[in-house]
Amino acid sequence: MLKQIENRRSIRKYLNKKVEKEKLVQILESARLAPSGSNTQPWTFIIIESEDTKEKLSTADHHQKWMMTAPIFIVCVADIRCRISMGTKVRLDESSSEPELKQIIRDTAIAMEHILLEAEHLGLATCWTAWFEQDAVRPILNIPDDKYVCGIITLGYGDEAPKQRPRKTMEEIVRYEKW
Repeated sequence: MLKQIENRRSIRKYLNKKVEKEKLVQILESARLAPSGSNTQPWTFIIIESEDTKEKLSTADHHQKWMMTAPIFIVCVADIRCRISMGTKVRLDESSSEPELKQIIRDTAIAMEHILLEAEHLGLATCWTAWFEQDAVRPILNIPDDKYVCGIITLGYGDEAPKQRPRKTMEEIVRYEKW
């Protein structure tokens, strides 16, 4: 697995090649199996292949036109209802103060990373994007106000091979017993 972690890159240029359904299902299965706090599994994944919807999402995601080269977008949505009751009124956005929001973002981010690594394992490429406001993305997909869009993952066969970016050394990032 370390090889896939080491080789994974954020790809912003894709081949015009369809992703096989079996590979997409396997990628989604990897996300389904991700761990979550108290096994809440707060995630929902919306698969986007429509050119019109992809255009709207890439525009909402800070006009990132490169996204349109990817055959699939996976919109990753966190659901706070796994942690608070339906009777509680809540609207989530970038300034929400609900402590449960941090928990569902954390758990959904784990599942998203599973998607990135499984895609790499299967010879596919990805890029995790999140340069958008909730209010820009939600209406496009009819996502309710009590859900939080954690990111949009572009998925396909990469048409570029960026070099590895510099990484900090172990000595810079690891502490033992205390700070």
